Amino acid sequence: MKFFGRSELAIKAAGIGAALLLSVAASHAQSSGPFAGFDGAWTGTGTVSLSDGSTERIRCKADYKVAGTGLSLKQALHCASDSYKFDLTSDVTSQGERISGNWSESNRNIFGNLQGTAGGGQIDVFVEANGFAANLSLRTNGSKQTVQISSKGEIRGVNITMTKG
Repeated sequence: MKFFGRSELAIKAAGIGAALLLSVAASHAQSSGPFAGFDGAWTGTGTVSLSDGSTERIRCKADYKVAGTGLSLKQALHCASDSYKFDLTSDVTSQGERISGNWSESNRNIFGNLQGTAGGGQIDVFVEANGFAANLSLRTNGSKQTVQISSKGEIRGVNITMTKG
């Protein structure tokens, strides 16, 4: 595996990773709060679609920690495809169904913000950093989670299925 060669693609990958991170987090938590059911370790696979029309398989591992009464979430996500990898962390808090927080990608020293809503097994988030923005939609059903990310940049979409355990 090699790292992104261009900083634009690295920023986009980090943003998508952050979105993935948040999405997986949406499926771990304690028994109450917007992050209910998310706490723990998750793994999965999926695809990354690029602006040139090509797609690549991606593999991910995530660990989520829900704190307090389920109103805050810390995440760590590690993903890799045949041509790149990223390592992201995220710290998210909730005020009702509204969530906000920050994320960082350690390999490229990139960081940004995220905001959206969470509850009822669903998370919808807008993720941004300098020069990058993406929308994330997450759906959780029992121990299975689907993650969809869309962007107008080099990386156009990510579709991942994660399982807990």
